[in-house]
Amino acid sequence: MADEKIIWDAEFNPAVTHYWLLSGAILCVITIFGIVLLPFWLVFGSLVTRRYLASYDCKLTSRNLKFSKGILTRREKTVPLDRITDLGLTQGPIMRLFGIEALTIETAGQSAQGALLQLSGIRDGRQFRDKVLAQRDLVVGSEEDRKGHRLESQETTLKPDSGELSEILEVLKRIEQRLAANRSE
Repeated sequence: MADEKIIWDAEFNPAVTHYWLLSGAILCVITIFGIVLLPFWLVFGSLVTRRYLASYDCKLTSRNLKFSKGILTRREKTVPLDRITDLGLTQGPIMRLFGIEALTIETAGQSAQGALLQLSGIRDGRQFRDKVLAQRDLVVGSEEDRKGHRLESQETTLKPDSGELSEILEVLKRIEQRLAANRSE
């Protein structure tokens, strides 16, 4: 949208590549077949994780949270701020070792399969989360204000002094009389 302003262009901590590399190495060690792949992972994994991190892009705009990632398959998501129900921060022991955290984003109407988005390694994750929540409150508040304004304007079109209410009451009484007459027949 042309009227959308970028509020925060998120940056990602390069240490997340080390976390991904270590996680992949642990997975290789755990699986018997993976032990054979461990040397290849250690050689090529660093290149792959750096390139994957370079593909990350996340922007908070005035109305949406836009995120894209991927090397071979590019995945883009636009999450309207008024649909966000929860933003969580996760930091396991290995993540703490590297000084990174993961931000999870959940939305209204989302199935029970977990978070819609998980942003690993976002810098200033807590500040970013707080900024997204504050912007969401502004968006949701402004929509509620508009709905309330529409409701007020509808209420003002029906004036009790104008006799419209008494006409409606008379019509309802006639309907009620006809229903009572039909029941007695």
